[in-house]
Amino acid sequence: MSRVCDICAKGPVAGGSISRRGLAKKKGGVGSRVIARNKRIFRPNLKKVRAWINGGVQRVTICTSCLQAGKIQKPPAREYSKAE
Repeated sequence: MSRVCDICAKGPVAGGSISRRGLAKKKGGVGSRVIARNKRIFRPNLKKVRAWINGGVQRVTICTSCLQAGKIQKPPAREYSKAE
């Protein structure tokens, strides 16, 4: 599965997590110190949804920020006929 949004092309970004220890100087401590720097990857929150695209229904992978912004139109719900 591709880790990229089909609408805005948001993808994984490299970064780091910094572990700090100690009480801040403004709180009366001797200052916070960096204990560890670990590389990590920030991944977008992606969902697979059915979307109405070019007059048809397609399954696309989009990030939740695009989904919340309403950048896609969801297809109408199917109407089932009752079996008699």
